[in-house]
Amino acid sequence: MASWGVALELIWFLGLLFQSAFAQLALKSEREALLGLRSSLGLRSRDWPRKADPCTVWVGVQCRSDGRVVGINVSNLRRTRHGRRDARFAVDSLSNLAQLTHFNASGFSLPGQIPDSFGQKLVSLQVLDLSSCSITGPIPSSLGNLANLSVLDLSRNRINGVIPSTLGMLSRLLVLDLSKNSLTGSIPLSFSSINKLTLLDLSSNSLSRSIPPSLGTLSNLQFLNLFNNSLAGSIPVQLGGLSRLVEIDLGLNLLSGELDDSLFSGLFQMQTIVLSRNGFTGGVPDSLWKVPGLRFLDISYNNFTGILPNLSSNANFGFAVFNLSNNRFYGVVGLQLGRFSFIDLSSNYFQGKIIGEIGRNTSLIQNCFQNSSSQRTLEDCELFYSDKGVQFDSFGAPNVTVPTASDSSKKSNRKLTFILVGVLGGVGFVVVLILCLVFCLYKCRKDVGHQRGTTVSPGPPAENNLGFAGRPINFSGLGDAFTYEQILHATGDFSDSNLIKHGHSGDLFQGILGDGSSIVVKRIDVPSKKDSYLVELSIFSKASHTRLVPFLGHCLEKENEKFLVYKCMPNGDLLSSLYRKPKEAGENPQSLDWITRLKIAIGAAEGLSYLHHECSPPIVHRDIQASSIFLDDKFEVRLGSLSESCMQEWDSQPNVISRLLQLPQTSEQGPSGNSSATCSYDVHCFGKVLLELVTGKLGIGKSDEATVNDWLERTLPCISIYQKELMMKIVDPSLIIDEDLLEEVWAMAIVAKSCLNPRPSKRPLMRYILKALENPLKVVREENSSSGRLRATSSRRSWNASIIGSWRHSSSEIVAVPGSMREVPNASKQSGAAFAQGEHSASNKQLSNDVYPEDMLELERPKDD
Repeated sequence: MASWGVALELIWFLGLLFQSAFAQLALKSEREALLGLRSSLGLRSRDWPRKADPCTVWVGVQCRSDGRVVGINVSNLRRTRHGRRDARFAVDSLSNLAQLTHFNASGFSLPGQIPDSFGQKLVSLQVLDLSSCSITGPIPSSLGNLANLSVLDLSRNRINGVIPSTLGMLSRLLVLDLSKNSLTGSIPLSFSSINKLTLLDLSSNSLSRSIPPSLGTLSNLQFLNLFNNSLAGSIPVQLGGLSRLVEIDLGLNLLSGELDDSLFSGLFQMQTIVLSRNGFTGGVPDSLWKVPGLRFLDISYNNFTGILPNLSSNANFGFAVFNLSNNRFYGVVGLQLGRFSFIDLSSNYFQGKIIGEIGRNTSLIQNCFQNSSSQRTLEDCELFYSDKGVQFDSFGAPNVTVPTASDSSKKSNRKLTFILVGVLGGVGFVVVLILCLVFCLYKCRKDVGHQRGTTVSPGPPAENNLGFAGRPINFSGLGDAFTYEQILHATGDFSDSNLIKHGHSGDLFQGILGDGSSIVVKRIDVPSKKDSYLVELSIFSKASHTRLVPFLGHCLEKENEKFLVYKCMPNGDLLSSLYRKPKEAGENPQSLDWITRLKIAIGAAEGLSYLHHECSPPIVHRDIQASSIFLDDKFEVRLGSLSESCMQEWDSQPNVISRLLQLPQTSEQGPSGNSSATCSYDVHCFGKVLLELVTGKLGIGKSDEATVNDWLERTLPCISIYQKELMMKIVDPSLIIDEDLLEEVWAMAIVAKSCLNPRPSKRPLMRYILKALENPLKVVREENSSSGRLRATSSRRSWNASIIGSWRHSSSEIVAVPGSMREVPNASKQSGAAFAQGEHSASNKQLSNDVYPEDMLELERPKDD
């Protein structure tokens, strides 16, 4: 017996020894696999240092307690210079990591095809995120072998071919996102086998044929997005059985037919329905209007018709966003429109009077309403209602009746009295008007004569000292008057080595004055640039603010060349400073961190707010872009490039009458236009700058129109107040941000989108944009205090309502770029790793009953509103 005991102990000891040796061998093998991955991807040594422990030091590597690698995240890593030159889909080393459950390469460039072996060797994989990786080619059918997979995200690539039916074998899959690729063919019928699926996003592909009725068996499905494909036919009634569905987006397809009433009768969890830009006909089923939690409805650009029910009976609609535009609805609107967060009824045939207060978040144009502007013509409305066989109210025109003799005699004297009063009043007004005009002409001639008899040193004759609006420039206190010799000496005779850039208003040169101070000199060719320099001189003579580039003086001696002198900005302009060259050669450019970017955005907003709201009349910059935002040694903003600026006013020489009437300026042309732009033009340009700061794509805003439109078409759909995680699709990958900073990035993107509203009148004012940027978290976070909630009927709006209200309006419209891009709230999906760990996305609260930012703590507008 003793010998048996000794034998058992020996076997146990040998087993431990073998297990330890096997573990050491596995760890060595996995380390070699990581080193191979480091080499094939070309990762930097600062992120994955060769001699350090991968489990404790390497960025993005997760290990178990026994040292086995279970997770790799390279989405925020950057390649070496050699790695960038040899970028390809080279991750073969992953096959040696037998315990790997998570691989996230989102945003990391992996050009090439996913190898077929990828789905054969990574059998333990649970989360695979290859979104925005520049992947090409088809989806390998072998991915269907990853039986443990719960999240598969291949979105935002250039994947083509058909969707392999083998993906239906992924029985544990929870999230499947293949959106924004070039997939063709039909939706596989095998998807009906993925019973646990909660999110299916196939949007923005080229899928055709019909929607499979078998999708109605996915009982756990919460988010279904098939937007922007070529799907045809009707909506299968089987989808009405998806009782857990929260959001469905079928917009921009070729769907047609009438909607079955049973389609929406069982969707009690539904909050978002998008059916826009299809060919649906007939009436909207009553069951749709009765969906209890409906918050966002977009059925625009279809052929729906009929009379709307009284939607005010649904209390939840007081928080809703509805877009019913561009259909054939008619009749009287029995709604309290002011209760909606946003409602668009434009381009229909509604008639009658509007009930209740109409706010900025209501669009009623191109209808047949009585008391609203920009309606259809009488003939158009009469023809439509005649075809429908329904009586039209003729815009409220009264019935014509013949008055009785007694009525005529009673009213004749009264009419005569009114006529006499009107005639006498009109004559008196004309007399007063003539006197005012005579006085104004006399005063103007006197002022001009006085100006022409006076010269102001050290500038040229006063008749040439006219800035914008033809107003004289006061040179007293307008910097120093430099001599031409001083300018030549400072710039080294304008040597090429001192040339900074060729600006559109003049060439910029760096220079050094005799006292050693650094300056920038703008050399302006008068024959080609005319009097653009006078515009800047005029502004600096009237405006003084720390956010304007420091103006040191001028040299106006030469007839054909003028020189303006500014203080040198050590960090140049924003266009050249976002990615700074490091001191050590061979290193990648260093990106400005988020705190600095937000600081720059606030500084630029302060400068524009001063020009728009503190100057009288307001000054429109007209050239806001990254290259006109200059940065000092502390990255404080100084606005430059003021030669295109203009005053926002009706007339270049306003008289008494135009000053009294305060006629509005409606033109919105940029520097290439002849007329003066409005402040809303600056807001639009500033919105592009904000978007560039978020995405890191500086300089695109000044590109040609097609490039800008393409950029906006790809970027704006990722800005959704319903889902924060979409921001990760467009955020500059060089930014390192935590959860709180991501909310600030999210807020800035929302502000940018409100600035880019295609309707100038719907863009927020600059002072509200400034407040939003100074308090970014208030744009996206709710306040718990009910006493601070913004009342829907209030006539005064908070800065937050100004921003979000504008954003909501633009989110329901076709943005002014080619195509059909517009904002549609996408599914609130979790990121791969967080989903697998059971953590809920922070944006999921945006689908709660208290989602809308109008309910945030109110910061009232100034009293002068």
